[in-house]
Amino acid sequence: MSITRKGMIIAAVSLAALGGVAIALQNKDTVKVPDGLALSEFKGYEKWQVIGVSQSGNIIDVIVGNPQMISAYESGLPAEGKKIPDGARMVKIHWNGKKHPDFPAATVPDTLHDLDTMVKDSKRFAATGGWGYAQFNYDAASDGFKPLGTGPGCGFACHTKAASVDYVFTRYPKR
Repeated sequence: MSITRKGMIIAAVSLAALGGVAIALQNKDTVKVPDGLALSEFKGYEKWQVIGVSQSGNIIDVIVGNPQMISAYESGLPAEGKKIPDGARMVKIHWNGKKHPDFPAATVPDTLHDLDTMVKDSKRFAATGGWGYAQFNYDAASDGFKPLGTGPGCGFACHTKAASVDYVFTRYPKR
């Protein structure tokens, strides 16, 4: 094989690999549930403040909030009959758990499982208590996300149990 042909093959494989990375990275900015609730509406969630944690079975959850959500919590919300302001956002990050290799009594995050999102926009989501919901399942093979559900109201049925506290289950524990 000539150097030129070998170089072209290497270049083609490299571009294909880089293209795959670009598609995976782009996915986080373009994936959305039907009716338009997009993961990009939660840009920067990785650096938001932790609200709380939970664990159900082998899934570990960390719930984070944007600055508006943290301010709402710090002001005493959600409270009976009082509403969280528009613009507040939360993301529940789910990881598959695993036993810590050096401390087996502890379960720690392993692989990413999915993201659950909530955004308060009382005009856009008037039919669902002012909240839009979406779940984005993580796909390790593509390093991207796939929307789950039928639209931004997909979480509303579960959250009606918390209607008296503006549809928010998660409390802000003492720090």
